Amino acid sequence: MGGTNSKQASRKNDDRPAIWVGYGKLLKLFREKARLTQEELAELISYSHETVASVEQGRRPAKAPFTAAAERVLEAGGALQVLQEEVDFAKLPAFFRDFALIEMEAVSRSSYDPQLVPGLLQTEDYARTVFEGRCPPLEEEVVEQHVDARLNRQRLLTRRPAVNFSFVIDEAALRNPLGNPQTMRHQLEHLLTQGQLRNVEMQVMPLGRGFHPGLNGPMVLIETAEHHHFGYFESQGIGHVVGDRAQVSSFSLRYGKLRSMALNLRESRAFIEQLAGEL
Repeated sequence: MGGTNSKQASRKNDDRPAIWVGYGKLLKLFREKARLTQEELAELISYSHETVASVEQGRRPAKAPFTAAAERVLEAGGALQVLQEEVDFAKLPAFFRDFALIEMEAVSRSSYDPQLVPGLLQTEDYARTVFEGRCPPLEEEVVEQHVDARLNRQRLLTRRPAVNFSFVIDEAALRNPLGNPQTMRHQLEHLLTQGQLRNVEMQVMPLGRGFHPGLNGPMVLIETAEHHHFGYFESQGIGHVVGDRAQVSSFSLRYGKLRSMALNLRESRAFIEQLAGEL
């Protein structure tokens, strides 16, 4: 009985995502069937022995290039690749996962961001600066996992069938100098590039507009393929999904007001180009 209780307590205290553990066991099974040691597999796929060991033990998630290399060398027949999306999903902060599942079903997504460039539009350097600034500080490996998860989410922008995106970004978020000037210049240039996607509309809410609905905080609105509507709000590491129709309707009205008060698409692009030119 004592041994059973000890195992149950150990599992309860194990913070490794189950999908990482399962992926690791499958990787080990294919490696052993190929009669390779961890060191030999690491050399064949151009990763360190420590990385292979950590992935097999479920302590570290496999990134897409790792999976592609392992699939090729171990002839896994897609068994590892089919798990990659779930492995990536588990990198997301726990509080965000419920919304992320809804987001993956979106046909339209609208957001207002008052303080930071939206995560779906962040460059790698900008995202890393955001996560490195967390308080209390995150471990370096956790920072890298969050950055990788954020970049993976950006595949929504080019998914087929296309999702319609509307971003309203406050001028304060564009002027806030995260990282060095090069980081901000690249970030602004990235916004200009992403703004050229046919399914992406981007507007800037300039300072000096007086009171507007966005002063109550950020918001995200989602419509799914089944025409269900959701709102999402996040602050201080806490996320909240709203499904009540009356509340979501009110948020939609506020978002419409935000869009009407923001610069139009052409003015917004010219504004971002001007800011990038100043760096």
